[in-house]
Amino acid sequence: MPDLAPPTTRIGHIHLKVSDLDRAIGFYSGVLGFEVTQRYGRGAAFLAAGGYHHHIGLNTWESLGATPPPPGHTGLYHTAFLYPDRAALAQALRRVLDAGIAIDGAADHGVSEAIYLRDPDQNGVEIYCDRPEAEWPRGPDGQLAMVNAHFDLARLLREA
Repeated sequence: MPDLAPPTTRIGHIHLKVSDLDRAIGFYSGVLGFEVTQRYGRGAAFLAAGGYHHHIGLNTWESLGATPPPPGHTGLYHTAFLYPDRAALAQALRRVLDAGIAIDGAADHGVSEAIYLRDPDQNGVEIYCDRPEAEWPRGPDGQLAMVNAHFDLARLLREA
């Protein structure tokens, strides 16, 4: 068996090329609620939650004024931001809706409840919360049995 990454390994941050830094900061900070921890000149910024140095890097070094990649090409499918619970997810959803951002979809995956949208540069974004591991669906063999079921966003907002 090959050497495996330690079980505590996590994705530390994402770094996105954006066309308009202030517009991207407006989305990731003003809508999703991440705090700007540092601006790096006029071409980059770093944002985080909970006092971390950065979960998100944004830059225009190679992309100032650029257009999104065309459909059907390789690249980032989406970034996923894990919120601590359904109440926090509902608050994020409310900010998204209040900002007039379209929802691409929503799904109950059994292990998590997820909402899909796009940032101003058309990068895919998932905001979600996990269910407790004891509630994750499993098959007879004990393996995960994730699903793609309906997720009622109106109910999420009502319960928040």
